[in-house]
Amino acid sequence: MIHVTNTRLEHVQALEDIQRLVFGHLPEIAQFTATMYSRHIEIFPDGQFIALVTEGDQSVVAGATTTFRTADFDHIRHPFDGSTSWLSDHDDDGEWLYGVDISVHPAYQRRGVATQIYVARADLVKRLNLRGEVAAGLLAGYHRYQKDLTIEQYVEKVIARELIDPTVSAQMRNGFVIRDILYNYVDNPQANNCAALIVRENPYYQP
Repeated sequence: MIHVTNTRLEHVQALEDIQRLVFGHLPEIAQFTATMYSRHIEIFPDGQFIALVTEGDQSVVAGATTTFRTADFDHIRHPFDGSTSWLSDHDDDGEWLYGVDISVHPAYQRRGVATQIYVARADLVKRLNLRGEVAAGLLAGYHRYQKDLTIEQYVEKVIARELIDPTVSAQMRNGFVIRDILYNYVDNPQANNCAALIVRENPYYQP
């Protein structure tokens, strides 16, 4: 059984360990530490979620997401840096939820953990009456095609569902649409240092 709830301080070390497993190929600035997670809870507690999986009589941390509120997409077009890692750009009045990341422990991937986290984020957006969610989807599958396709051609084929990207295609199945390409977003040669700007609007939003 998967149970998604808000992150608490007792979970931060487990989340740091998961970051190392999932995002170890990315630069350290893009990997959250326990100290960073503690700061995220302090800044925006409602927007931090973990997924717990029951194993016997224990609850194991299987995944998590970090989010903050933003008024626009402008700073998301800038490279991932320390301001993102520490949620320095959080805006209490922001009308969009920025999904900084989703991480799932390798042992619990493909078991619906990420989907349940996306549900929790959508519920938060509805409860806070936000316009929707925005995120940078890492183009994790591009390295398999980079000899034959430009990053633009790859994204077009992912949008058309002619190719499946391990990360962005899953986000599309959860209601996100690709709006743009974020160039030089993060040091990740496998994706030509790019990400996809993805948006999931809130159908219940009331101006």
